Amino acid sequence: MKNLKHLFLAWLLFVVPLYAGSAPSPEPTTRSTTSAASPATTPASSANAMLDSIVNVLATKGILSPNDVSALRAAPPDQQVSQLVLLLKQKGVITDSDVGSLNTGTASTGGFTAPIAPVAAVNSAHSVLATAVPFTPDSPMAPDAPLDPVPQTLKTAPGQMVIAAVAPIRVLPVGPAKREGLVPAIKVGGVSMTPYGFLKTSAIHDSSSPRGDDFPLPQFLFGDTGPNPSPEFHVKARSSRFGSNFEWLDKSKRVTVTGKVEADFEGNFSAVDNRNISSYRSPALQLRLAYGRIDFAKTDKTTIFGLFGQDWTVFGSSTLPNSLETTGLGIAFGTLYERDPQVRGGIIHKFDGGYKISGEIAAAMPSFGNVPSATNFQIPGTNPGSNVVNVLSPTGTVIGTVAIPQTPNTGLGLQNQLAFGERQGADSGRPELQGRAVFEWQLDKAPGVLPAQLIVSGMQAQRDAIVIAGSIPTAFKSTYPRGATVSSDKYGINLQAQLPTRWATLLTSWYRGADLRWYFAGQLFSFYNNTAGLTGTATAPSIDGSAAVVFGLRNGVPTIAPQEPVRTTGGFAEIGLPLSRWFNANPEGRMSGWTANFHYGEDQAYSRDVRVFNPAGARQRSQWVFGNLQYKLNTWVGFGYEQSLYWTTAITGSEGVYPLWQGYHSREARDLRSEFATTFSF
Repeated sequence: MKNLKHLFLAWLLFVVPLYAGSAPSPEPTTRSTTSAASPATTPASSANAMLDSIVNVLATKGILSPNDVSALRAAPPDQQVSQLVLLLKQKGVITDSDVGSLNTGTASTGGFTAPIAPVAAVNSAHSVLATAVPFTPDSPMAPDAPLDPVPQTLKTAPGQMVIAAVAPIRVLPVGPAKREGLVPAIKVGGVSMTPYGFLKTSAIHDSSSPRGDDFPLPQFLFGDTGPNPSPEFHVKARSSRFGSNFEWLDKSKRVTVTGKVEADFEGNFSAVDNRNISSYRSPALQLRLAYGRIDFAKTDKTTIFGLFGQDWTVFGSSTLPNSLETTGLGIAFGTLYERDPQVRGGIIHKFDGGYKISGEIAAAMPSFGNVPSATNFQIPGTNPGSNVVNVLSPTGTVIGTVAIPQTPNTGLGLQNQLAFGERQGADSGRPELQGRAVFEWQLDKAPGVLPAQLIVSGMQAQRDAIVIAGSIPTAFKSTYPRGATVSSDKYGINLQAQLPTRWATLLTSWYRGADLRWYFAGQLFSFYNNTAGLTGTATAPSIDGSAAVVFGLRNGVPTIAPQEPVRTTGGFAEIGLPLSRWFNANPEGRMSGWTANFHYGEDQAYSRDVRVFNPAGARQRSQWVFGNLQYKLNTWVGFGYEQSLYWTTAITGSEGVYPLWQGYHSREARDLRSEFATTFSF
């Protein structure tokens, strides 16, 4: 069988150029009336027919996909052989040495010697197919960075190029994984692997960054700024990312098995002695995504799939801003997203006319993100800056406070790590349930425009705070001799729209829910203890040390104060402009890669919730406006400049004062941020 394969390839590589080599010169000095009257019988036409037949055979054998065939037939006739050779080389069917033999100028077969069509461009990665087979983000194989290698020009017909419209960032595709849709860089047995990633460097100036972070967070988060707004300058390379796509070839053509693993350097810094001084330049490589996916084509139009591992959440993550800032992408400024370990299943159906629907349900890790970090951490459910809980009158007036005993939580052991917001979700004994439905259609049928999407998603989960028997306050031990548990829910709904057109791409997202801290919303608040109507209160820490539990008397009966999730609402709107397309730039020139994006987002917690547990006033609403200009030098190299304004508005508490900023009680605090980024993708 192997020998037959080599014979077939020899025939492919040498017989087709033989016919092509017999073709007349592009500008013949003479032309016979016979050839003019019978163009179908010319050697060039015979060569094209032979090539078309070979492409059909390769498609039948599963070597070429339908997309490959379409791209080849759309290419100019004088480039089709080169593109076919490139495809076969990328799929591992032929080797570099095989390609090299084609560039020697002639080949001998069957007693004939013929010139070989030039295919030297094959040895330049994606030199031909970067335009003939456009990469689209709507694919399970697509990486998810704002400056990923999406070609700015597309080939729509032989000899015609067009500048692509602005593409939404779609980290969750709608559509089945394509069998053999992965062009492997490495192939071991039946496993194909293609690494990808980017190297990104950003130079950033913030007019106010009091925490010292190299990404923006809401103001009033950790107290005052000092005598000025705390301006800062950073240069960072830790946004760089590496990953690999996988495909395991199944014997059934109805089954497609794919996977992805991805990591970046956005994690913690090393704590060893030889990094104490230089810790900033040594960020840790940490996992972002790791999953496998199985697609089963039940019919030509209906596909069922299952995904197992860590992926973007189906709640909230479908639509993301096209911002240069990727370390903290709109945290508490109206962007809703997260990555979570999960088991997910769904169905995709295609209708005639290019319409598509998708529905999926996920059982995910129930995570809440409450973070104790030392013996003096801020316990969620208590007042900022201290570990006390307000005691309220039946009318909601603060009439006193109760201090919470501290539970030592030092060290970096497993127990401490699990307490970082995840144990309380796991202690509920149930998964977080998420769901998403998507409707996709071609809003603008112009070339180079991706389909539009309408998306609705939701989620619900529960957290349990456990107090062991030894921590129960003395006055309540008889009522709770074995300990106690108090629960709260988190929930949310998210509506999104992605509307690409040839002139502009509009993105919108709106959400409402409660305890959305894990999804970087709700001003990063989680829950609070509602002590209204309780007397004789006493407080105990939860078993993991990351929550306060309040006991009290309601009408003389011992009870536990309910823990209420902080409710929130928010979202964003963004418009992307394909500037080069607007001004009819040459699609093959250096001016074809200009785009601009303009964005507004906001996130606000319910003021009546925030006031209950913040007598000294606290942040309540944060807004984000940015505009950026991006330029792609080519498929792999991009530059961008972004000017943004982040501002946070505070409300007063029962004490009637605002929190401090620059040493003053302030209602509003702002951060004017400038960022210049360069990205080298692969």
